[in-house]
Formats: sequence, C-alpha cells, structure tokens
Amino acid sequence: MSSALNVFRANTLKTILPEVDMQGIILAAGHSTRCFPLTVNIHKALLNVANKRIMDYNLDCFLGLVDEVIIVIGNNGDKIKKVYGDNYKGLKLTYFRQRGLKGTGDAMIQVSKLIKDSFILMHGDDIYNKEDIKQLAKFENAILVSESENPELFGVIQHKAGKVTGIIEKPKNPKSKLVNDACYILENAIFEELKNLSPSERGELEFTDAITAYAKQYEVNFSVAKNWIPIGYSWDLLVANEKILRTMKKKIQGKVERGATVKGKLILGKGSIIKSGAYLEGDICIGENTVIGPNCYIRGPTSIGSDCKVGNAVEIKNAILMDGAKIGHLGYFGDSIMGEKSNFGAGTKVANLRHDGKNVFSAIKEELVDTGRRKLGAIIAEHVHTGINTSIYPGRKLWPNTMTLPGEVVQKDITE
Repeated sequence: MSSALNVFRANTLKTILPEVDMQGIILAAGHSTRCFPLTVNIHKALLNVANKRIMDYNLDCFLGLVDEVIIVIGNNGDKIKKVYGDNYKGLKLTYFRQRGLKGTGDAMIQVSKLIKDSFILMHGDDIYNKEDIKQLAKFENAILVSESENPELFGVIQHKAGKVTGIIEKPKNPKSKLVNDACYILENAIFEELKNLSPSERGELEFTDAITAYAKQYEVNFSVAKNWIPIGYSWDLLVANEKILRTMKKKIQGKVERGATVKGKLILGKGSIIKSGAYLEGDICIGENTVIGPNCYIRGPTSIGSDCKVGNAVEIKNAILMDGAKIGHLGYFGDSIMGEKSNFGAGTKVANLRHDGKNVFSAIKEELVDTGRRKLGAIIAEHVHTGINTSIYPGRKLWPNTMTLPGEVVQKDITE
C-alpha cells in the first residue's frame, strides 16, 4: 500500500483496514453526445467549469489517496493524454483505451488486467468532491449516493438495514430517493461478477448490474455525498458553475481600473484588466490575460476564461466563456455557454426566454428535450463566428467551426 494512503487512513480517518494497493480509475471513453456540440471534438471531462477542467476537479479528489489513476479513454482520448501527460500533481497517470465502447461493464472488464487490488472508480462526466471521496474511502466496498427529488432520472439505490441490495436504472416508480453517483470503492472480487454480465436493454454491459450481483455475496455500504454535481446535458454546466463559484474565495491578481465597479465576489487572474466603466456584480471568475470593458455589464454567476475579450456595451449574465472567447461590442449573452476561441460579431444577441414563458427545449439527437429551465440561451461550440447583428433563439446550438451571416436569425441549430 502507498505511503500516502497509509498516512491518510491512519491520521485522517483513524480507521484500520487491510493493506491494499489502492488505485483510482476514471471512465472517460464515452462520446458525451448529450453535451453536443461542446463535446463533438473533446470529451466532457475537458470542459471548463469555473475556469477549471472537470477532469482537474476529479483528479484532485485522488490526491493523498492513491499513487496511480488509470484513465479509460476512447475516441477523444489522445486529447486527454496531450493535456495531462503521465503525471498530475505527483499522481501517476496510466491510460487505457477501451475498444468497442459497449458500456461501463465492458470498460471494467477490459481494464481489469491493470487492477492490482482495491480501487476507487468514478465517471469522468460528473464533478466529485474530495471530502465525499474521503468518506467513501472509509469502507472496503461502498457506493457514493445522493438524495434526489427526481430519482427516476438516475440509478436508484435499493437498500436494507443500511446496506446496498441493488441498483435499478431509471425506474418509473422509484421506491427510494437515494441515487447512484457513479463513484465506488470496491475490492477486485467484483471482476468475478463482471464475467457473468449480459447486455442490457440498450445493448451494453452495465457495471451497475455487476454491483447488484456482488451485493448478494458481499457487504456493500453507501456513503451520502454532500457535493456531487451531475452533468448530463450541456446546460448542467451552468448549474455546476454556479455551485462552484459559490465556494470560491475572492482573489484579485489582475488590475481593476478606477471607474470600474465591482459588487460581489471577483476572482481575477494575472494579466487581466477590468477597464473603467465596467460594472460587475455577483460571483464572477475571470482567467488570465483577459480584457473586460470599457463600459460593459457582467452579472454572476459567470466564468470567463483566459485570453478572452468582453468589450463596450456588452451584457453577460449567468454564462460560461471558455478560453479565447470574444464578445467585442454591442452584444447580449445570457444563460449561455461559449466554447474556446469563438467570436461574436458586433450586435450579436442571444435570446434566453421564450415569448410564452414556458421551459426552453433543446435538440438532442434530433429529439426536442425539455431542459427544465425557463431561461436558457445558446450553446456555442469552439471556433464559431457570428456576423454582425445575428440573433439567436433560446436553446439553439452552433456546432464547431460554424458561422452566421450578418443579420441572420438563428431559429434552428447550425451543425455545418
């Protein structure tokens, strides 16, 4: 067992467990189609929330718990490898390419040959919290769970006398509000159950089916999370952004000019400048070498990345702008997300509220999905350029490297 794990368990948890060679596993091989167009070219784990990649949050959870994290990758895995290399803050990173993408159970069958003993497994799509993972690590076999008001949207935990008896995926009439956070600590005996898996209704091998079978033979506990942030759809990034900004502390490393107004919590990176006439309120995080203003209005919760530009007469509200994004002047961007190095021409405006006040719908795989949000603007991928005076309807999406003409009204998603 690693020295870091020995210190953690002896000094922090004050619990005695059998010696194991603990490893971490992050599943990051899926296509993340529900987050298109942001994930057309990259895995969801590389998207920024509060100016930090989802993968960064999750790798931080393993610090002091394991010495090695195995990242299971798929089609966009080379980009993950390029970003992180073979080391993250002292953690050894090992990459395993899943062949076939036939489900989480299949992924674990394939990667099993790399697993030495016990392991902590998490999905790379959601954001986990280190304190929750520490609590999970008190057990030998356990599932991280949360209470949900909509358990039918998740895998629902069946339990008796405080122990897990099974997991039912998206039941129509759930008998519990406890849902699976897709994070586990398990012994490698689980791999015996994986050998007996059959494809589910969607034709995949489900890891949760193996856990249900495993729980019939072994004691499986559950640990209730306090800060799990699920990210199923692209608009869930806005929820995650708000939650994380709420926890961050004020830190100003850049320059705020005289004449600029800051009301609320500001995190401002090195080399960035807030010019005179800019008015900022709420929780706002700004990266490095970004120019804000003059004479613009930014309302939190909003994150603006590094090397960005927000110019004159621009209003931004509850939004995420990733690195290199630019809204030069005379624009409105509310309840929306903009990918890297996209650029709004002058006068581009995003509508974030339907005329009838009903929830905004957005297309997922050619099916309109109720976002559950009364206000939702546009989801803009990377390297998108709009012509001047473009108007974009609520819930619309612009795919990578697309563009609009001057004066265009975007009523449907632009995919090419």
